[in-house]
Amino acid sequence: MKDPLDQDRTIDIDELSIQKVQTIGYIRVSTIDQKTDRQLDGVALDRIFTDKMTGATKDRPQLKAMLDYVRYGDTVMVHSLDRLARNFDDLLAIINQLAKKGVTFKSLQENITINGTNTSPIDTLILHIFGAIAQFNRSLIREAQREGIAKAKQKGVYKGRKSVLTDENIAQIEALLAQRNSSVDEYKKISHTDIAKQVGISKSSLYRYLGRRQQTEPKD
Repeated sequence: MKDPLDQDRTIDIDELSIQKVQTIGYIRVSTIDQKTDRQLDGVALDRIFTDKMTGATKDRPQLKAMLDYVRYGDTVMVHSLDRLARNFDDLLAIINQLAKKGVTFKSLQENITINGTNTSPIDTLILHIFGAIAQFNRSLIREAQREGIAKAKQKGVYKGRKSVLTDENIAQIEALLAQRNSSVDEYKKISHTDIAKQVGISKSSLYRYLGRRQQTEPKD
């Protein structure tokens, strides 16, 4: 039988009848002190994968392990979309990866279900909406980057000793700082260490930039 989600892959009926379909939970908490039991409290799960780190961190070993572990017919459950993905691009990529494997995805808080074995027109519409939101999000980030570069130049951050940071580095830093200062609770948890890792620079380089940035801030 051909897998409806992957034209290049076939499904062995006998293998499917033997393989136990599982319900898998994925949990992410921002710090090691936070409790994980309430995120999927009361949900019957065969296995749980848990990452303990901020949403800004790219390297999430348990998420990767979960994506490698799940099989056709399984269901992945999360408490909310922000527990699964760092941004809309990340979310869309993960959901598409699950769908290609024939894995159903459910998010409890948003009451979203995307059937991986028999995608409906509604599921397809949801994925298209996610794609549109991801594109919108990219546009906002690009705008924040342009504004970040312009503000950095206006503040004279480029003066003095030549910076080891590129324009792209500075734009990324400014965009992440803007998120950190926003009203979104999850973004408030982004640390300087997270910013340095995401931009791909050392913490000392980040602190030097922040020091020059603070010196050029207007005084009240």
